[in-house]
Amino acid sequence: MGADRVNGGAAGGRETGPRCIGIFGPFGSGKTTLLEAVLARTGAIARQGTVGAGNTVGDGAPEARAHAMSVEVNVAEAEHLGERFTFLDCPGAVDFLGDMVGVMPGIDLAVVVAEADEKKVPALQVILKQLEDRGIPRLLFLNKIDRTSSRLRDVLAMLQPASAVPLVLRQIPIWNEGIATGFIDLALERAYVYRELAESQVINIPNEAMAREVEARFSMLETLADHDDVLMESLLEDIAPERERIFADIGGEMREGLICPVLFGSAEHGNGVGRLLKALRHDAPGVAATRARLGLEETDGPVVQILKTVHTLHAGKLSVGRLLCGRLSDADTLTRPDGEQVRISGFYRVNGQQASKRPQAEAGDTVGLGKLDGVNTGDTLGGSAPAPQLAPLEMPQPVLGLAISPRERRDEVKLSAALAKLCEEDPALVVTQAQDTGETRLDGQGEMHLRVALERLTGKYGLAVETGDPAIPYRETIRAGASVRARHKKQSGGHGQFGDVAIDIRPLGRGEGFVFNDTITGGVIPKQYIPSVRAGVEEALKTGTLGFPTVDIAVTLTDGSYHSVDSSDQAFRMAAIQAMREGLPDCRPVLLEPVHQVTIACPSEATARINAIVSARRGQLLGFDARSGWSGWDEVQALIPATELSGLIVELRSATAGVATYSSRFDHLAELTGKAADLVLARHGRQAA
Repeated sequence: MGADRVNGGAAGGRETGPRCIGIFGPFGSGKTTLLEAVLARTGAIARQGTVGAGNTVGDGAPEARAHAMSVEVNVAEAEHLGERFTFLDCPGAVDFLGDMVGVMPGIDLAVVVAEADEKKVPALQVILKQLEDRGIPRLLFLNKIDRTSSRLRDVLAMLQPASAVPLVLRQIPIWNEGIATGFIDLALERAYVYRELAESQVINIPNEAMAREVEARFSMLETLADHDDVLMESLLEDIAPERERIFADIGGEMREGLICPVLFGSAEHGNGVGRLLKALRHDAPGVAATRARLGLEETDGPVVQILKTVHTLHAGKLSVGRLLCGRLSDADTLTRPDGEQVRISGFYRVNGQQASKRPQAEAGDTVGLGKLDGVNTGDTLGGSAPAPQLAPLEMPQPVLGLAISPRERRDEVKLSAALAKLCEEDPALVVTQAQDTGETRLDGQGEMHLRVALERLTGKYGLAVETGDPAIPYRETIRAGASVRARHKKQSGGHGQFGDVAIDIRPLGRGEGFVFNDTITGGVIPKQYIPSVRAGVEEALKTGTLGFPTVDIAVTLTDGSYHSVDSSDQAFRMAAIQAMREGLPDCRPVLLEPVHQVTIACPSEATARINAIVSARRGQLLGFDARSGWSGWDEVQALIPATELSGLIVELRSATAGVATYSSRFDHLAELTGKAADLVLARHGRQAA
C-alpha cells in the first residue's frame, strides 16, 4: 500500500501545454480509425473517413492504402477545448516494430487500442512490454465494443496477462439486447448513451445496471486504494470517497505506471471518443514529465528528440521531432550528436501526408524540420552545443533477408541512394554488402516489411529490381592429406618461367583456419620466392575442389627447385596453384555449411509447435526456458543450419499469431554430406569429388 496522496493525487493540477500522444495496438485493432474519429470529433477534419474507402488522414501512403494497414508512423494534430495534441499513430504489425520504437521516447502518454480477441493478446503484450520497460504512462481503449458479445469482466480477465500492472475499468457498458448502447462512468457515477459520430447523451443510470455499477465501482476503488492509504481507510470505514480524490488517483497512478485505466467504445461509429479526449485532457502528463522520464533537465536552449525521418519527393528530407525544451523557428541552428551544426531549412506542421508551414514552436510541440543533413531517427539535437543522447535507437535484429540488384546495371548508383533513404526512414531495415559473394543484401523484420520496402523502391523511386535468396557462405575442407609436386615451366622467347614446388597438405581441426609452413633447406628455393608460394596456395584455396573456399587446412612447402634466369615470383605462385589443384582432390574434400545458434522467443503455449518447426529444419534443440521478464513466454535455444533460416520467421509467426521472433549468430561450420550436399553442389553447378 502506498503513501497518502495530498489532495487525492500525486499530480497536483492538470497538465497544460502541447502534448504528444502515441497510438499503439495489435494489427487490425482500429488505431487508424480511432485517430480519424478523434480528428473528426475535434473538428480537425470535416468528416470521418474509413480505411476501407482509403480516405483517412492516416495510412495515406500508397503502400498503406494497397495493403489496408499501417506501414509507418502517421502524424496528425488536433485541438480540444483550447489544448493542442499531436497524435502519432504507429503500425501494429510486428514487422514494423521499428517505427514504434522510434517514437516512444518523445510521447507523453500511450493510448493502446485493443479488442476482445484472445488471439491478439500476445501481440498486445509485446506492445505493452515495450511501454512498460520505458516507463511510459498508458491507457487501454477497448475498441469494437459494438461487436463484443462477451461480458466486459471476462474480456478484462482475458487481456490482463498482457499487462504487468492492473487493468482498471473506468466504465461499464449499458447493454440493450446484447448491444452496447452506452456506458456508465464509474468515477462520475453517470450514464451516457451513444450517438452516431456525435457526443454521448447523459441519462439516468438504468435500474438493471445499478448493481453492476456498484460492484464495478468498488472493484475500481479497491485497486486504486492499493496505492492510497486514505482511500483504503475510507473503503474500510464505508465512507464515500471524494470524487476529486478518485479522479486524482486514477490520473496519478496511471502517470506513475501503477495502473492502466481501461476505456471502451467503437472508433468506427465515434463512440467513446469524447470520453477518451476528456481523459487525455485531464490525465495525460506533459512535456515536463517526459523530460523527467528521459533524465533531461530543463534548459533555455532547444533540445529536440528526432522521432521519425521521411524522404518526400518534392520537399526532400523531413525530420519529425519533439521539442523538449526551449523554442524553435525556421532557419534556427541545431547541433548534431557529433558536434556539427545544421540549419533548419523548412519548419512544418505535419498532418498525415501533408506538411504546412508554421512560424515557430514551443516546448512540447511536435514539428517537422526540413533538410537536417546527417540527422537520424533517435538523435537528440541541442541548440548551440550537443545535447546528451536521451534515447539511442536500438533496433531488433533482422530476421529475413533478400539479395537485391537493379534490373538495369546503369541503376546501381540510383539503387544505392534509394536504399540509403529507405534505411534512414526505417532504421529496422539493414543494407549490407556481402564480401564473399559481392551481393547487396536487404534485411528486415519480416515478409511484409521487405515487401513494402520493395514497393517503395518501385513506386517512389521508379527502380526495377531483381531479388532472390541470399547466397549461403558454404565452405569446404579436407579429411585426408596428400603430397604433391608441381612444376610451372614456360618458354616463349626471351626469359621463360620456371617454378618447382613440393608441398604436403593435411587437414586441421574445425575452426583452426589456414596454416602455412616451409621446411626448405639448402636454398633449393630462394627465400624471396617463398611468400609467392604462399600467395599461390591461398589463391587456390579461394575456390576449392567443390567450388567453395577451403578452410581448416595446413600446407607445408617441403622441396622444390629454381632457375637462375627464368624463376620469378609469378612462376612460383603459378606452381603453387597447380600443386594445390592437383593435390586437393586426393584429400577427400567435404562440404561445410554454416550453423547458427538461434534463440526463438514465443508464447509458452506455442513452444511445442516451435520445437517441431526447428526439428523439421534440421535443427538441434538445446532446450528452452522462461523468457526473462516476460510472463507466459519461453525462449527456445537451438542450432540451425544457415540455409534453414530462410523463411523461418514466416513459419514461426504463422504458428504464433504473428508475434514470435528470433535472434541468431554464427556458431560453427558442420560437414554436409549425402543428398543434402549433392543438392547444394548441383545448385552451384558442381558435383561431389
